[in-house]
Amino acid sequence: MTVLLAHDLLWGLTPEHLPADAPAWVIEAMGEGHPVVVRRALTAADQIAVGVRGRLREQRYATLMAVTAIQRRVRPEELCHVESDRDWPALQALAQLRPLLDDCGLSWGVSGSAGFELASGVEALHQHSDLDLILRTAQPLGRVQALELLKQLDAAICPVDLQLQTPNGAVALREWAGSAQRVLLKSASGVRLVMDPWQALEQAA
Repeated sequence: MTVLLAHDLLWGLTPEHLPADAPAWVIEAMGEGHPVVVRRALTAADQIAVGVRGRLREQRYATLMAVTAIQRRVRPEELCHVESDRDWPALQALAQLRPLLDDCGLSWGVSGSAGFELASGVEALHQHSDLDLILRTAQPLGRVQALELLKQLDAAICPVDLQLQTPNGAVALREWAGSAQRVLLKSASGVRLVMDPWQALEQAA
């Protein structure tokens, strides 16, 4: 299997794989065959850090999954053009923004509740859900360009949270488009403030 990345959805984790103290809702979700989402954390080579989503917003559970247990993988990029018969604002915003993102010249994907629902068919969205997106930015994205993109996203029908996926971790487009000198970079080794997310060695003073 190719390298697993944050926000990938994986199938194959079962109740038998869970720790003995796992909450009942986690056991139920895995018993129903729901996918888990890859999260950023350092693990042994034969394991992957994942998160379980419950029906409620506060139901999030971090655990580990054996790489050998993975039966299926769906990347956020595979969900860009998946259609749904549900009509929540987040899905309306996705349809509205799809041409813009397709034309931006970079690989993008759907994550969060929208990605989970589009990939699994498990209802996760509601009237007030944001639309979570990722943008693969292997090369630096200028802050002026980031601001222009943010303005277009902010015109959508619902709030849009886009994360720039750099080789060193993720940074929120909204932060990178802002005026703060340092921005929050999320990586497998933790969270830190940096001046340039594409130059990961810079640490907060």
